[in-house]
Order: sequence, then C-alpha cells, then structure tokens
Amino acid sequence: MCLIILSFNVHPTYRLVLAGNRDEYYDRPTSCLSFWPDMPYILAGRDLKSQGTWLGVTLRGRFAAITNYRAPFSQIDDAPSRGLLVSDFLSGNESPKSYLEYIKTVGHRYNGFNLLAGEGSSLFYYSNKKNGIQIIKPGLHGLSNHLLDTSWPKVEKGKADLAGILSAGNELNIEDIFGMLGDRTHPSDTSLPDTGIGLSWERTLSPLFITSKEYGTRSSSILLMERNGNITFWERTFIPKGRGKPKNSKIEQKTQKFCFTI
Repeated sequence: MCLIILSFNVHPTYRLVLAGNRDEYYDRPTSCLSFWPDMPYILAGRDLKSQGTWLGVTLRGRFAAITNYRAPFSQIDDAPSRGLLVSDFLSGNESPKSYLEYIKTVGHRYNGFNLLAGEGSSLFYYSNKKNGIQIIKPGLHGLSNHLLDTSWPKVEKGKADLAGILSAGNELNIEDIFGMLGDRTHPSDTSLPDTGIGLSWERTLSPLFITSKEYGTRSSSILLMERNGNITFWERTFIPKGRGKPKNSKIEQKTQKFCFTI
C-alpha cells in the first residue's frame, strides 16, 4: 500500500479502523480481496506476480499491512518482494512482536518498507529505515511512503478527515471513508516532500487518490475490527477504461465486503 490512515483503540465500538489505498502500475497482475484457495484462513488481495499482499487479515484476527518507503537512490535490484512480509506473518503463528524481531534481522535484504502487524489488542510497527520496533499507542496514525506519522500533506489530510468521520457518532458511514480515500486534491507545491523523484512526480503522488496514465490507486480498503470480535473488510477496486488514456479518463469500480467473527 501507499497510504494507511488508522484509528487504534479510540472508537467505542471499533478497536481498529484502518483505511488505505494501494497504488501500483495498472498492468501489474492482481487478484481482488478473497479467501486464498491455498490458505483459506487468509482474507486479502493478492499480488499475482510475487504472491504476497499489501493488507490482509486471518480468521483468527491476525492482520498486517505494508507501505513502501520511497528512497529512489537506494533501490536493491534483486530484492525479495515486500508483500511477502505481510503474507508470511498472516500464515504464521508468531506473535506480532516476535515476528518483527525476526524481520529486523533480515530487513536489510528488502527495499524500504513500513510494516504493521497486529493480533488481539496489540499492534506493532517496524521500518527497515528506522532501527526499532514501535508499539502503536491509542490514537490516530498515518503512514505513507516515509516513516509512521510523517506529516506529509496526504497523511495529515487523511488523519483530519478520519477524525471528523469518527466524531460523527458510533455508527460509521463507510461511503464517507471511501470518499476520504478517493480525494484527488493536490496540495500546494511548497508543502510537498522532496524524496528525490522530481517535482512533477511529487505532484502526481501527492493526493490521497492517485491517477496517471500508467500508475495510480488500484484499490481502496477499509478494515474494521470491533471490540466484540466482529471483523468487516471492504475493498473497492479501480480499473481505468482503456490503456494509455489520460488521467481523467473514466474508471470502473467494484466493491466487495466480507464479514466474520473471531
């Protein structure tokens, strides 16, 4: 994923409210949110090129999510897929902290990443660009292509918008959250980070919802984990109509919803 906005242990009903966008090249093969045939206890989308995922949850309530850390001048050409860091946690039995302790020992093999791993009432964060495992404290948090809660415009806007949605009442309006994730507003050039990709790409990647000719937001996800054990997972996928069309071309969308109780 390239954007995660989450509320942890704040809402009276929902222990976790996670909203995120996966940005990727449109031609990268992907399967939509589903229970995996080879591991039917995992609910996630799937990157069909490397068989990993960007966000997933299990029937036991284990969940993990990842974002890439944007560092164009330190790329490792033959690095393993970062999506496997998520699927390996989901398929395993280690506690989130123990798993991240192991990932610390091998994280240098991967291109930059931010990894969230949780189970039950615990949630942890680790980045191979910051040497240390962090316990996620109750509150609103945002994660894009830098470290946790780095104040990029899209992160700050997402956190503010989610705070407003959560304050509206105990019942969440899912379309309000999808609307937040679909925001295409471009912040001012002066507020953009300089990550080494040039101003034009910084502008392209600056909204919550990204569009361009070949790369953009492929899916938006909402994961709700209630304090009573109910879990609901929505995914809305986006497919541009026609290859090579301008970034304002029509986009087809499909929404799925899965519910279960741990």
